[in-house]
Amino acid sequence: MAQGKLILDYIYEHESAQPDRVYLSQPIGGGKCVDYNWGQVLDQSRRMAAHLKAQGFEHGARIAILSKNCAHFFMAELAIWMAGGSTVAIFPTETERTLRYVLEHSGASLLFVGKLDTWEQQAAGVPQELPCIAFPLAPSTRFETWDAVTARTPPLTGLVQRAGDDMALLCYTSGSTGQPKGVMHSFGAVTRACEGMVKYVRLQFGPKSEVRMLSYLPLAHIYERGWLQFASLIDGQIHVFFAESLESFLQDLQRARPTAFISVPRLWLKFQQGVFAKIPPQRLDRLLGIPVLGSIVKRKVLKGLGLDHTLLASSASAPIPAELITWYRRLGLNLMEGYAMTEDFGYSHASAAGFNAPGCVGVPLPGVEVRISEEGEILIRSPGQLMGYYRRPDLDAESFTADGFFRTGDKGERNADGLLKLTGRVKELFKTAKGKYVAPAPIENRLNAHPMVEMSIVSGVGQASAYAMVVLAEDLRLKVGDAAMRMRVQAEFSQLLEGVNAELPDYEKLKLIVVSAEPWTIENGCLTPTMKIRRSHIESAAEAKLVAWFATAEKIHWA
Repeated sequence: MAQGKLILDYIYEHESAQPDRVYLSQPIGGGKCVDYNWGQVLDQSRRMAAHLKAQGFEHGARIAILSKNCAHFFMAELAIWMAGGSTVAIFPTETERTLRYVLEHSGASLLFVGKLDTWEQQAAGVPQELPCIAFPLAPSTRFETWDAVTARTPPLTGLVQRAGDDMALLCYTSGSTGQPKGVMHSFGAVTRACEGMVKYVRLQFGPKSEVRMLSYLPLAHIYERGWLQFASLIDGQIHVFFAESLESFLQDLQRARPTAFISVPRLWLKFQQGVFAKIPPQRLDRLLGIPVLGSIVKRKVLKGLGLDHTLLASSASAPIPAELITWYRRLGLNLMEGYAMTEDFGYSHASAAGFNAPGCVGVPLPGVEVRISEEGEILIRSPGQLMGYYRRPDLDAESFTADGFFRTGDKGERNADGLLKLTGRVKELFKTAKGKYVAPAPIENRLNAHPMVEMSIVSGVGQASAYAMVVLAEDLRLKVGDAAMRMRVQAEFSQLLEGVNAELPDYEKLKLIVVSAEPWTIENGCLTPTMKIRRSHIESAAEAKLVAWFATAEKIHWA
């Protein structure tokens, strides 16, 4: 039976039909940038593929990549596929312990080491006997370099094929509730999912126009991997720019001037807070309401963000406050929300013209089947559905219904227009001492809509009432040492607490708000590498103080 066109077939077509078309633009420091066309990308990949084949690895051998986003990540993945292997991408911020776990659990045969900020702390997680190759932008290592290997190795020839049911990649989830799980995806599934992604993108741009995108979310994350990397491999007319560093991010955005831009809620919020640091919200609101001047201000704000050319903007990975979407749309950026997960290769729901509303994640993409269980859990069967969990048949058994729908763990409901709204996580529901279940996500969305709040969690398992912990917006964290500013924050949060509680039933009302003493970051263990909140870590840190906080009449506390 014919397996249909697969992702490697698309890549070979681009190599043949448009070898001189620029595909990847890589900053290399000092304000310099190197462009790679399709011919150069495939030449490098074929040389590395020939080297990998010469090592005699088994068919389907797992070959890992530990790197921040860069052109050689793309080239290495193609080389791994052409050599008969499967890719294991590891988050570049992972700890030594998790790095070692993923390498050992996956049975990695080789590791590519690329751009990294914390290699000195990670290096001990790489087994001494594991062969390694260093990308051009890697930190100084003892490993053989990519350039040395490709300089001496003739390119692999021919159009190497892979079967549709071969494993293309093994994606380890970011481990928000424990040890990462290895999600297996086949060549057939990733191709069908990404063909659907390309059709979605092309509805916004037409069939021929070049699309510019900036790659900066971790490529170990399915969202970036599917909607940017793999979509660009299939489409062939997407020009991918890479970010150089966190410090240069705005300059990287302005260099790329992306026409399509994907991000996660936390970064959309930080962009907004960066605008508010320059123009207070009330003043910006007044300016936007003035005819003619409002249009000028909109363009200026978007240009400052590097998003003035963006025709398609999207948020996914976690719920985003509806008010934040409305704010961006008022600026003229048509921000859409989507919904998917690692297990369906990022191919599930998306908003589109005529099918969107702030607070909803859109409608099923073509080929996706969805139903909501009696318990309110969203069940999905997607063309991008996983093959299963690597070496975890127990998870396979509990993750699917009898008729093959994946249990997402998310709760949701559909509105009258068929749009899906997320209402929380099945496992995040908790009971207070009142014996009633509290769904934290809708309350957190209300808190996160406040301009002083960067992130929040709602908790209270077994407590008399629920409570919230919040992280202040970045510009405020530097000012709360000032007594007047601290009093202002206290007053604002008292009003916020009162306003949120006014919309909640008695059993969900918040007793108090706790202001975190420090931001929640990947480094301090409060966020996963995909910037999801690690609730258990934050709750454990607060546990010892809860009795004292609940014993007072104060509504706002400082951790």
